[in-house]
Amino acid sequence: MRNNMFVAGMFVGATLSFNALAHSDGHETSGLQQVVDSDFRQDKNASRDGFRHPLETLTFFDINPSDTVIELWPGGGWYAEILAPYLADDGQYVAGNFDANPADVKQREGYKAKAGKRFETWLEDNRTQLGKATTVTFDPPAHYKLGSDASVDVVLTFRNLHNWAMKGQLQPVFESAFRVLKSGGTFGVVEHRSKAGMDAKTGYMDEDKVIALAEKVGFSLVAKSEINANNKDTKDHPQGVWTLPPSLALEDLDKEKYLDIGESDRMTLKFIKNSQ
Repeated sequence: MRNNMFVAGMFVGATLSFNALAHSDGHETSGLQQVVDSDFRQDKNASRDGFRHPLETLTFFDINPSDTVIELWPGGGWYAEILAPYLADDGQYVAGNFDANPADVKQREGYKAKAGKRFETWLEDNRTQLGKATTVTFDPPAHYKLGSDASVDVVLTFRNLHNWAMKGQLQPVFESAFRVLKSGGTFGVVEHRSKAGMDAKTGYMDEDKVIALAEKVGFSLVAKSEINANNKDTKDHPQGVWTLPPSLALEDLDKEKYLDIGESDRMTLKFIKNSQ
């Protein structure tokens, strides 16, 4: 078990047990720990906890089991395996999923539609563990609306910002998150962190610019965490962030070098929707 504590917006080394680690509102993380350790998670996903730090990250974002949480673009369900069971009894997990049945016939055979269908199938196949977990179609530019205004407690996105930035969609995505959140709700962001001047096509994003955009649409930055930092990531890789694991875009070429670096250096930012 990794031992850390939350102090002044950052996780730092300590000897406090996670079973006693509390949210800012006093809610303990023992239930979240149980979900992270659960056999329900796929081994290939749990094996990456040392790089993704799900317990520490979700604790930093103050995710409570009674929250309504939207995760934007859950992909293969890495975080959904944790969030959906954790929220199953008292909360609500909603995936901002790809359009699984687009009107365009050609798009139905594309990556996004197939991935969307796989995720919906996974939800239905695991109802016992996932309860009333559901999806909303979130597939810019055709689908931006996440739900009724001011209706959810938390919106989360993990390593997706570069995809929207490359297509000029990042601001409307942030605006969608802002609209659906309740006053005081949390917008949690984890993203590959660039050096100054890098293009989003590398998969890395400028932290200062991400913060500035979030503040532009009305969010306030309340905390940063370095729990997902990796100072071994030089960010100058031939195939951008996809050179690193888990993608390993160069396959066997310099594989050990990139495995030694590990997954990318990441910003972890907690924003709050200002009262209106």
